[in-house]
Amino acid sequence: MSCGCGYTVVCPPQYIVRDFVTPRAIPVIHPVVTVNRENVVNVPQHFIQPSSVNVIVQRPGFAGIGAQRLFGRAGFGGPRFF
Repeated sequence: MSCGCGYTVVCPPQYIVRDFVTPRAIPVIHPVVTVNRENVVNVPQHFIQPSSVNVIVQRPGFAGIGAQRLFGRAGFGGPRFF
């Protein structure tokens, strides 16, 4: 546009900035260590060892006497000799 005055006014430029985003993958490493622990616990384990002993008991003077004559009829009172 011209006003007919013979000169032109130039204004400073105005800038329009358009920002764009471009994603770029950056690897971020997170180390994970799995620890397998084995806990050893002492537990008593019992074993039985059987044994036997043969014992011979000799009572001199009582040979041939039955239990009823030896201890009486009720089983008490000690030895009775008839």
